[in-house]
Amino acid sequence: MEIRSVTLFCEPDFSRETAARFYQSARAAFSYPVQTARLALPPFPDWQPADADPAPFAAGWQAAGADYISLGPALLRHAADWVSRIPALLAASDALFAAIEIADGRGRLSLERCQQTAGVIRQVSRLMENGFGNLYLAAIANCPPGSPFFPVAYHAGGPPRFALAIEAADLAVTAFQKADSLDEARRNLVQAIEQAAAELTAAAAELAQQHAIPFGGIDFSLAPFPTEDKSLGGAMEALGLPHVGAPGSLFTAAFITEAIARADFPRCGFSGLMLPVLEDTILARRAAEGQLRVTDLLAYSAVCGVGLDTIPLPGDVDEAALTGILLDVAALAVRLDKPLTARLMPLPSLRAGDPARFDFPYFADSRVMAVRGDGVRGLLARPSLISIETINNQR
Repeated sequence: MEIRSVTLFCEPDFSRETAARFYQSARAAFSYPVQTARLALPPFPDWQPADADPAPFAAGWQAAGADYISLGPALLRHAADWVSRIPALLAASDALFAAIEIADGRGRLSLERCQQTAGVIRQVSRLMENGFGNLYLAAIANCPPGSPFFPVAYHAGGPPRFALAIEAADLAVTAFQKADSLDEARRNLVQAIEQAAAELTAAAAELAQQHAIPFGGIDFSLAPFPTEDKSLGGAMEALGLPHVGAPGSLFTAAFITEAIARADFPRCGFSGLMLPVLEDTILARRAAEGQLRVTDLLAYSAVCGVGLDTIPLPGDVDEAALTGILLDVAALAVRLDKPLTARLMPLPSLRAGDPARFDFPYFADSRVMAVRGDGVRGLLARPSLISIETINNQR
């Protein structure tokens, strides 16, 4: 297990000297390795001048110790012009992340924003020759502030705080391999999470006291690393699946998510099952074999967490098709009243089935996943803002 990120949430004018001291302490505060120290800011349209160059701002925060900086999302309440500025913002620095809200926490879903986001995803896919740019961008639906995982991370405003994002798929793999029953598998995982969380919480409390920055909690989403011993796909298959994508996969997704929910720890963010295709060796392999489809992952999102993450798509995927995927993610988030994201990665010049390879230690080799259909049309292609009741509100 490792700490994917210690994320500091603060205002853009927060003291960089104070932040630098915090980051320095945070990197050595825990018994588990800290991979990155990150900065999450309020939604960028609320504080960034429209004509500002973000590169010097990013460089200043990097000098203070922030490996990556989330500029926050363009929310539904922000004008469309802010969304259209995102490709230029991401092109300014490889340390910057951003997000676009397509559905909010009040049951509102914007078809127009989904359409615009699809266009931005296409633009960002061309910022780098290999399509890597969309690693830094996500569409978010019903996502409140305070999650330490990027690109969704953003600050609610006001006093600073920090939170931890955990990379702990290996806990699930080990817990399930040692079990003789589902009950034992669940107990093993809950116990492993609680034991690790207790250590993390104690160290975080000391760090908070030392720097007078409150601790905001742990996102224990068991993020994977692209090796078989740290694969959530591998953990699912350790329960008895012939392969992820086979019947029973939705059950295993729900089972693992429910086990995380049973664990007692100060939680924040998703704290659910995370299934990023390119970050997980087994998921990447099953996608390459054609065993795991985009629609499968969307179905699992109904019972687990996060949504569609690091999905390799054809470079010429139509904006109408991307819009349809985003609408589905937004509908699940609103209807089930849960936070979901979509990080979709069209890869220039590649078609469905082509090898998808990156020179990036956090990605596994896979193949481009197919998108079925030609995309939305008719009434679904007309810009509108609609509200959808959650299941709990239905009469």
